[in-house]
Amino acid sequence: MLTKRLIACFDIIGGRVTKAVQFKDNIDVAPAEQLAKVMYEAGVDELIFYDISASAEKRPIDIETVKKVARCVFIPFTVGGGLSSLSDMYAALKAGAEKVSVDSMAVRNPSIIAEGAKAFGRQCVVLSTQVKRTGRTPSGYEVYIDGARVATGMDAIEWMKRGEGLGAGEICVNSIDNDGSLRGYDLELMRLAGEAVNVPLIASGGAGKPEHLEELFKTTQAQAAIISSMLYSPRLARNYSVIELKDFLSARGVNVRV
Repeated sequence: MLTKRLIACFDIIGGRVTKAVQFKDNIDVAPAEQLAKVMYEAGVDELIFYDISASAEKRPIDIETVKKVARCVFIPFTVGGGLSSLSDMYAALKAGAEKVSVDSMAVRNPSIIAEGAKAFGRQCVVLSTQVKRTGRTPSGYEVYIDGARVATGMDAIEWMKRGEGLGAGEICVNSIDNDGSLRGYDLELMRLAGEAVNVPLIASGGAGKPEHLEELFKTTQAQAAIISSMLYSPRLARNYSVIELKDFLSARGVNVRV
């Protein structure tokens, strides 16, 4: 049985970690490198770093902050935001990332997935998707881009299948509806994704208590979960430690790295 992974995801603005609800109204949390060190020492399995305004502002990723974070962690580290070419991907990897994530840029230029997989290996390329339940597509879920600001008309499940076919080695499914809500993951979305693709899936958006993780891992094909709000959201009355979450899951039969 594969070990389930708990991931901290940093939404970066100006070198600092922020937290939002439905991709809006970001609240400042801490300097990225400072929180990265805390999360690493707390035992989180992986770290994802999104420069969330890079694509909308049409600029490269904040490479200096990538370097600062990479020096603080010794766990798998994925970075995304503003990666529009192989040279951008290479710069992120050279700065200390282990994997690169493409999202809005991949929608605009799907071939970047295949190019990245060919150059660096598909295990290095993560397709990140911003997904909203709109009812305007066959699956009911639609792809958004540019920080959930722009609807594309693309069916989210079909886009995931296409991304896998192009060479994505992992897919991060970001639920816009549940993002920061603390009411749990979009389980229907994750089930549909699990039925459609055969690469590892990361669930993002909605975690507010340990039971949400148990439900996700026991009822969907998700191999990993982003748990940022549970760890450090200023909106949550009670934050959890990574060890606390892993102990909870382990006691309920979910295989986690202890």
